[in-house]
Amino acid sequence: MTELDAAADAVISTNRDAQVLLVCHVNPDGDALGSMLGFGLGLRRLGFTSVQATFPEPFEVAEPFRFLPGLDLLVAPAEAVPKPDLAISFDAASEGRLGELGPALSAAPEWIVLDHHISNTGFGSHRLVYPQSAATAEIAARLLDHLGVELDHEIATCLYVGLATDTGSFKFDATTPEVFSLAARLVSAGAQPGDVARRVFDTRPFQVIRLLSEVLARAELDPSAADGRGLVSAYATMEDLHRYAQPVHVLESFMDVVRTAAEADVACLVKPLEPGKWAVSLRSKGATDVAAVAVALGGGGHRLAAGFTGYGTASQVLDAVRLELSRA
Repeated sequence: MTELDAAADAVISTNRDAQVLLVCHVNPDGDALGSMLGFGLGLRRLGFTSVQATFPEPFEVAEPFRFLPGLDLLVAPAEAVPKPDLAISFDAASEGRLGELGPALSAAPEWIVLDHHISNTGFGSHRLVYPQSAATAEIAARLLDHLGVELDHEIATCLYVGLATDTGSFKFDATTPEVFSLAARLVSAGAQPGDVARRVFDTRPFQVIRLLSEVLARAELDPSAADGRGLVSAYATMEDLHRYAQPVHVLESFMDVVRTAAEADVACLVKPLEPGKWAVSLRSKGATDVAAVAVALGGGGHRLAAGFTGYGTASQVLDAVRLELSRA
């Protein structure tokens, strides 16, 4: 029996009135949220009547994803069932990324893990961890197929958002023929690429544009970093966010601009979480394994896209990145 068979059996053998808890990682991106909600809607199609979906605090859905079907599945982490009959986590490479919801997941008799990070630390009772997949949405679709769930426009929209965000609108190297095949299926089932692109990638408040200009004004290029492959970096502060009255999640898309610097293989964006604590995103154009850098600094991810939580000042965090890049 394959791991996919075992995970499907765990779902099928669960009573339809049982409590099912779905959890994705903190500060969920389109893949984490889309794969979780899409799968939750699929469970409803199978007849499950008590499905909760959640993620760790801060419990706020980023504006670009507030159109997603299935948001009614969401409950705050404090309201999540403490001992579910079945638990499923999405897009989390380590238990730490699941925050305060870890105990509830561990308390479940069956815990299915859906993830595509090569740095996954290995947890849960059924591990569908496929680093070759471009997005966790691919794995969610595979399990839904195994369960005999027919895709409808709501499930398809959620999974398409996951696929589009983690492939950078199908621009990243992870965009395989299988990705395009799944995208075609999702569009045939009702996902609308134009609408998703406008909502997720091409719309932002004017104040966010002004904030972006300040962050880009701080951008620095270090051609000698990463053994001469180059590093471009930028950071935002909590004061920046307060000045423009914006939540931290608006910074996620700024990496798409920073990483375009022609002189740098590696891009680093440092985002504030609280005083002395930072969320750090790393990207590589191919010559540098940023997952190795992130793992060394307590995080994880993929060769071309990774991240970690940094402590101290923004300058100290960037110094730590440069040091690890010199060893990569």
